[in-house]
Amino acid sequence: MQRLLWTAALMLMSLTSAGLAEGKKIGVAWGDLAQPRWRWDVTAMRSIIERKGNKYLPFNAGGSAAKQLQDIEQMMNEGVDAIVIQAVDKETIMTSVERAAAAGIPMVAYDRLIEHPGVFYITFDNVGVGRLIAAIVKEKQPTGNYAIIKGDPGDANSDFLRQGMEEVIGAAVAGGQIRIVGEVYTDGWNPDAAKANMEKILAENGNQVDAVLAENDGMAGGAIEALQAAGLTVPIGGQDGDPAALNRVAQGLQTVSVWKNSFDLAKQAGQVAVQLAEGTPMSLIPEARQFSGGEKGVPVWSILLNPTAITAESLDIVIDAEHVTRKEVCKNALPSVAACQ
Repeated sequence: MQRLLWTAALMLMSLTSAGLAEGKKIGVAWGDLAQPRWRWDVTAMRSIIERKGNKYLPFNAGGSAAKQLQDIEQMMNEGVDAIVIQAVDKETIMTSVERAAAAGIPMVAYDRLIEHPGVFYITFDNVGVGRLIAAIVKEKQPTGNYAIIKGDPGDANSDFLRQGMEEVIGAAVAGGQIRIVGEVYTDGWNPDAAKANMEKILAENGNQVDAVLAENDGMAGGAIEALQAAGLTVPIGGQDGDPAALNRVAQGLQTVSVWKNSFDLAKQAGQVAVQLAEGTPMSLIPEARQFSGGEKGVPVWSILLNPTAITAESLDIVIDAEHVTRKEVCKNALPSVAACQ
């Protein structure tokens, strides 16, 4: 009898060890990896998920919310233990989110809010990003005609960024020192669409634009193309720390790029996804706080990381962090840029 019990115990230990070795299956629903902003995140997230034997299952929606909905359904069919979602359109995928929540599958909203109590939200403080963009542009151009190039209307971040901008320029707008001569959403955060939006604003205002607040670097690049075609160089801000944007900062074409260290964000999301897959309640995730700043005011557990403003005076920050090389940043840089001397 003792031998039988010992044999059974060994079998149980073997099965348990095998189960632990297999780890958890973490599905990641990327929105559109064609955009450079997200490619940097992939390596960091995969590394943190796979570090302890977990399986990383990526899907790329290619910018299609309908495809992302199918991706989430496929993940559920494959028996994932947690899902990370970088949403294309939070409303379109909500039916799959609700099905996953009902099935007990924890989810992480990556950088883009999904207002559902079964989804943990991880992003940078996007209201704070908007404040930084507006504050630095306003310091360069405290008065005059402003254009605002916003992101996708289906992404809550567009309005969070705009909220932060308003906190900085609102009083000057009310007092007449700043006049907003154009403000428009940009489908898919698309740089070409941003260029077209900027061209339209310039045409409607006889090229009388003194500053531009763009909600990301890709759109800032599109807006700068339109401004250059009109013979204009004005203070303009963006965010993401794209290499091309950081080079524009060094050239004096872009005033600021607010850097959100995507490696930190991706690692944090990977860690949280694994913790949730292992059964940790959202409320017990380290540094988790309740967030209810979305359109519907639905409280969700969240972690908000702090962004960093990169100007011509602080380019060494991204270079020292090995986010970009000095060569990438300094091509055709102004002689006054210390990081390039």
